[in-house]
Amino acid sequence: MAENRKEMIRMLADFSTIGMTMAFSVFIGGGIGYFLDRKVFGGKIYPWLTMIFLGFGVASAFVNLYRMARRKDL
Repeated sequence: MAENRKEMIRMLADFSTIGMTMAFSVFIGGGIGYFLDRKVFGGKIYPWLTMIFLGFGVASAFVNLYRMARRKDL
């Protein structure tokens, strides 16, 4: 019974980080793109790198979600 309870608490802790992991991935990707837009294009508003790196952030968020789900299936 105690081992089952520990496993359930461990799973709850892992699943509680899903939201933070997804948000941080998206914000970090968008932030890197925004920073590079300002550096590369000299402060002019060309959101190409922001959009590209935001897409990378979203993709990495879903990859992390998939890996976490696969880990819990095992």
